[in-house]
Amino acid sequence: MPNAIYQLIYIFALIFTGIMYDYIKGNLVEKNPAFAVLETAGIGYMIYISLNTYPHLIDGKEEKLYVHQVVREDAQILFGFYDRSERVLFRHLISVSGIGPNTAILLLSSMSPAELVKVITTAQTDRLKTIKGIGGKTAERIIVDLRDKLDKVETSAEKFIIPHNTKKEEALTGLTVLGFTRKSAEKAVDAAWRKLSQLPGEPDSPGVDDLIKEALKNL
Repeated sequence: MPNAIYQLIYIFALIFTGIMYDYIKGNLVEKNPAFAVLETAGIGYMIYISLNTYPHLIDGKEEKLYVHQVVREDAQILFGFYDRSERVLFRHLISVSGIGPNTAILLLSSMSPAELVKVITTAQTDRLKTIKGIGGKTAERIIVDLRDKLDKVETSAEKFIIPHNTKKEEALTGLTVLGFTRKSAEKAVDAAWRKLSQLPGEPDSPGVDDLIKEALKNL
């Protein structure tokens, strides 16, 4: 009996600390800029992702996402990341008072992990304040709490181009999931599309992640 009790305590500890799963590997059956669905053993896991993870995922292929589980009274939510370093950065962000998982994902979707680490370690408060929901005090708190910790975080600055013809619609979906109205999102995406399509050296068709990052600057 004591062993059973200890096992239950261990299981509940895992659940409430959000580390029940390390990663989930399965067939990618659905994806958009806000979430992906991985199917494994007949179960489809809905996993919220950032724009940095989105370009790595290929429809119909077996994919692996490192996950962070958030357990609430009314829901159990999974956040997924293509590599461990982005998950490390996500966990650093949610350790800051006032930064929840959704805000952390928005931060990670507004710039690459490498850019975000640089912004924080070089104390670029004004850059953080351009992100929705991040005011002056919150930006300063992020920098104070994480500046020294992030010096050791390794991040990747690789950039991927997404070969889809529905990029604007996927960008709109991602923005509406993040809480923006479709009307304001459409204006921001249209402006971002025009700007990115005209940049020298840029592809004629901007990627979804680039579209959303640029649109977020105008929302």
